[in-house]
Amino acid sequence: MGSIVHRARVYAKNVTEVVTGRKTAGRDLTVFPEDVFIVSYLRSGSTWARFLFGNLVQDEPITFANVNRLVPLIYDYPDRILRRLPRLIKSHECFDPRYPRVIHIVRDPRDVAVSFYYYNIKVGELPDGYPMDEFVDRFLAARTVGYADRLGSWEDHTLSWLRLRKGKPGYRFVRYEDLLSDTATELRRLADLLRIDAQPERVARAVQLSSATQMRSLEQQQWKQWGTTKNTRSDIGFVREAKSGGWQGKLSSGLVHKIEAVWGDTMEELGYQLSKGPPPATTTGALPPPSILPGPRRK
Repeated sequence: MGSIVHRARVYAKNVTEVVTGRKTAGRDLTVFPEDVFIVSYLRSGSTWARFLFGNLVQDEPITFANVNRLVPLIYDYPDRILRRLPRLIKSHECFDPRYPRVIHIVRDPRDVAVSFYYYNIKVGELPDGYPMDEFVDRFLAARTVGYADRLGSWEDHTLSWLRLRKGKPGYRFVRYEDLLSDTATELRRLADLLRIDAQPERVARAVQLSSATQMRSLEQQQWKQWGTTKNTRSDIGFVREAKSGGWQGKLSSGLVHKIEAVWGDTMEELGYQLSKGPPPATTTGALPPPSILPGPRRK
């Protein structure tokens, strides 16, 4: 009886959200033939990509005050509003065959784990001093927070796009590290997908307007205007180190090898060099109860 009542309440809530226009588009968004989607797992550089690609295709400079309007996120608006916004769109969804053109950004999962850990401290889902080893266990098992768990693990999400879309028209795979090391070249490589003439001065403008220094400055001025940061801790930046390999100073060797033991084959396939050293000690005991991080926030 309890489960029936619960399902009835969920159904009523969903109907109310649709009728009142509060239900966000999410995976149920309307997709148009000319759409371009920036897809990635969480904390993989997609906000930076929104600035980069947005500044490449838009004349109005991207800021934290206007990014949701100019490069919208599918989780921020009802479909009826999203349909009227520019169609360079950010999504964290796993493979969706409807997406006509996709820029798929992938980041070293060791850096993703660290970034996601600090993000959850920033938004108040984790307390200061929460054990990194416990968080990594949950990260590997896709048992951190509901909206992330729904995507599966980093490897689940990455391979859903790579295996089902690689080599097909309208798909570009981009490593965050390559975008970071030679931003201008990567932007020019993606210009045809964005259907824009990437003149050198336009590329240079996009790079400058999307630099980590510029984004940090904008965050300091506008963090209360952006839904992702406005109710979060101001002492921890959303734009952090903006570099690759930061995991080397944040993860113990045991945690590094634990990640590599689970996802090493996929990491090597994508060009991520594995560390050398002994495997982590075997741990015993079950994980703590799931869903320790209940919030609805997304990067």
